[in-house]
Parts: sequence; C-alpha cells; structure tokens
Amino acid sequence: MKISIVCVGKLKEKYWTMAVDEYSKRLGKYVKLEIIELPDEKAPESMSAAQEEQVKTKEGERILKAIKDDAYVITLEIEGKQLTSVELAELVEEKKLRGISHIAFVIGGSLGLSDEVIKKADYHLSFSKMTFPHQLMRVVLLEQIYRAERINKNEPYHK
Repeated sequence: MKISIVCVGKLKEKYWTMAVDEYSKRLGKYVKLEIIELPDEKAPESMSAAQEEQVKTKEGERILKAIKDDAYVITLEIEGKQLTSVELAELVEEKKLRGISHIAFVIGGSLGLSDEVIKKADYHLSFSKMTFPHQLMRVVLLEQIYRAERINKNEPYHK
C-alpha cells in the first residue's frame, strides 16, 4: 500500500521534523510513504472573506495537482467523520481488500481546504471539532496511520 500525505506548509520547528521522521521510519515497515509538502499562500493577518477564498483556491490548485489519479483521497476536515483508531484501521484495511493500493491524506493550510479539494475527496475525516496547527496534524496523522497498521497486523501498540 502506498500512503501519500499531501500537506500545505513547511515544518519549521525541529521537533515537528523529528516526530515526522520517526513515524515515517516506523511506517516504512508497513507502507510506501510519500510526504508531499506544498507551499502555503502568503496571507495577511486580517483578510476579507473573498481574500480568504482566493488563498484557499490557490492552495487547492496546488493540492489537486499533487494528488495522483489512482489515489483514494481522504481529506482532513473539522466537519468530517470522526473515527476511533480501530475504525480508521478498518477503513484502511477495507480499502486494501477492495484493491485500492494508494491512499492520499490531505491536510490543508491555516484557512482550510478549498471547495474543489473537498469535492475531490472520497472520504472526509475529522480528528476533532477543534482546530489544530497543520504541523501538529501531520504528526498526529502519521501516528494514527502507524497505529492502524499495527492494529491490522495484530501487533501490540499502547492504548
């Protein structure tokens, strides 16, 4: 199985990079992992709704170009479906059993995802009703994918 993480924004702090590197290394045993880091759009502190939409649209165009045609697309959205770790593991396993060999998880920028990206998604996933920094979400997502792989292989993992 190939897993792509398509994400807007760079990891700036060393501790985020170290955490991503650690989970990427762990996941290498289970999946072919690809992290596609896209530049975020420069945006002033205070913007009109139209300016915010422009930013999301430009970031969305980059995201859509980065998603491969063969990928089953899962967007991370506040309004998405919340799953337990076991349910996420079941979702990934079910896709494998149906012959899907590539899942692309999409993490938007600070303003979220464009409507075009949301429409492209096959599944809308939420980790919480709360908003998290995209750097932290990348780490949490990788940890949960790693946990899902361990669950699906019946390997022990802390609860």
